[in-house]
Amino acid sequence: MIPYGEPLDSGFWGTPTSTIDWCEENYVVTYYLAEAVNTVTNAFFMILAGYSLRNVMRNGMETRFVLCTLGFMLVGLGSWLFHMTLKYHFQLLDELPMIYTTCIPVWFSFSYSKGRRYENICAWIIFAGAMTLTVIYLVFRNPTIHQAAYGALNVTIIIKNVRLVYSTIKDKAALSNLNWTLVLGVSEFLFAWFLWNMDIHFCDYWRSWRRSIGLPWGMLLEGHGWWHLFTGLGVYSYLIYLEYLRAFQLGLEKKYVFVWKFGFLPVIELSDEAKRLS
Repeated sequence: MIPYGEPLDSGFWGTPTSTIDWCEENYVVTYYLAEAVNTVTNAFFMILAGYSLRNVMRNGMETRFVLCTLGFMLVGLGSWLFHMTLKYHFQLLDELPMIYTTCIPVWFSFSYSKGRRYENICAWIIFAGAMTLTVIYLVFRNPTIHQAAYGALNVTIIIKNVRLVYSTIKDKAALSNLNWTLVLGVSEFLFAWFLWNMDIHFCDYWRSWRRSIGLPWGMLLEGHGWWHLFTGLGVYSYLIYLEYLRAFQLGLEKKYVFVWKFGFLPVIELSDEAKRLS
């Protein structure tokens, strides 16, 4: 084992200015990363987002899904910069894109089949709500505001899209795939949330155990790093859920096939016929 060094109040990026400092001790792995594990685990988040973007582009999905996956990637980049530096402006680059990206599926879920005029009105209402939330958060700088808003948005769109799935899709195989994808995504997110809370509320214990184990194995006890891995999987799964639902809404379901790669990763691919015609 390699013993942990002593945490530093200030490292390569200077003194932290963020309103949150997580359980990972600062600058104990390297002088150049404030929270090394919390930083590097965002690479997985961005790789998943890049894989999702590649598939969206290859499958000819609508621009809304390109924006969702780009937002997914931006959250990972913002989180990387935030944990690397613990600077407040990068904290905002992590947190606010989570809200803005989630607003996109809120918009198209609640304006589905309502017409262009309703879509535009819905978009402006959601935009105004997001900007109002941003101002409130910037004034009060309380992370609970962001966390509550993000949780409420996700619960809202999940409930809405479950109703849309059962009113739109009658194919039993497609319903089964969508249900399992939703269960997988929600389970991944809830497990990540559990680890996130364990990391916060039992931080002193984790730090003690990590130091007794030493590097590199102590890194496996960084709960917030696991939060990044499992939320990345959860967000990816839910994007697949939305994309496949949209294919049925547009009457394009025969253009795609739903597959499970490695037994656990849902993927939408072009059907053989669609590949021949492209």
